[in-house]
Amino acid sequence: MFSHIMVGANDIEASRKFYDATFAALGYTDSFDDPKGRVFWSTPQGGRFAITPPIDGQPATPGNGNTIGFGVDTDDKIDAWHAAGVANGGTAIEDAPGIRHAGTPMAMYLAYLRDPAGNKLCAMRFIGG
Repeated sequence: MFSHIMVGANDIEASRKFYDATFAALGYTDSFDDPKGRVFWSTPQGGRFAITPPIDGQPATPGNGNTIGFGVDTDDKIDAWHAAGVANGGTAIEDAPGIRHAGTPMAMYLAYLRDPAGNKLCAMRFIGG
């Protein structure tokens, strides 16, 4: 469904450090820059995630109510993603990584972070349902 996700960043190098570490924990290590100062990471499925200085010249701000979720296949990778994010300029938010129940037979193992620009991120694996 999605071709790419792009978020604004005020400090490209701080954001690059954060995303290099968190994506490496998920097994994604390839990134590239473009002439506009943007940085892109690709998935084997063809999706892309990018950081960019805003093209309007204004400061990047996180979306209120927005969350970007990354599908992850193991709890260990989610824990590694969370630890890498905290160690590389991210902020742990909400509860510690763990199981959450959605009020249905389905549960999720997930963790939340804010990146250096304040964007809310989630790594998640569905359990059952």
